[in-house]
Amino acid sequence: MDTLKIGQYIQSLRKAAGLTQKELAEKLNLSFQAVSKWENGDSLPDTGVLLDLCDILNTTADKLLNGGSIVAKERRLMRLEDVVTGFQYLEDIGKLFGEDCSFYTGMIEGINEKMNMDILSYLKDPMTREVMYAEVLIQGILSGRTVDLEEIDAAFRNRHMVETIRRYLAKANGSPASV
Repeated sequence: MDTLKIGQYIQSLRKAAGLTQKELAEKLNLSFQAVSKWENGDSLPDTGVLLDLCDILNTTADKLLNGGSIVAKERRLMRLEDVVTGFQYLEDIGKLFGEDCSFYTGMIEGINEKMNMDILSYLKDPMTREVMYAEVLIQGILSGRTVDLEEIDAAFRNRHMVETIRRYLAKANGSPASV
């Protein structure tokens, strides 16, 4: 964090609100020296006063802590082709290392335990494989990624999975679930 930039932003908002350092400090039950330290970049507001400070200065905590910059969350596109390739690589490791190799067996056992499933049998069945693709895509959406619904719609046979992905994506985008 750039404390100097944050301090300059606090100062500009304070002045725009027509407040002196003392008046702002009084509203927050602090000393004017605390406000001065923020504005000089010597310290940052304590989390206990951050939300009140933002309310008084009519800003948000993320904007204040970024010195006035709006940080756009980049929603990187997650391609179905990459998910399919990832599962193919998983299978290829068994072929390349040998299915009895401890690296491979440990990886498979770890996935099975973590996901409470038998991944190798799921990979053999086209329907359960598609469900796993959908699960990975949904996890990506939940972590801030996005997907191309046209690609999903064209590639998936399981319409229920398409609708589930569509609902998660709509929720992540703040749209009604009936998109």
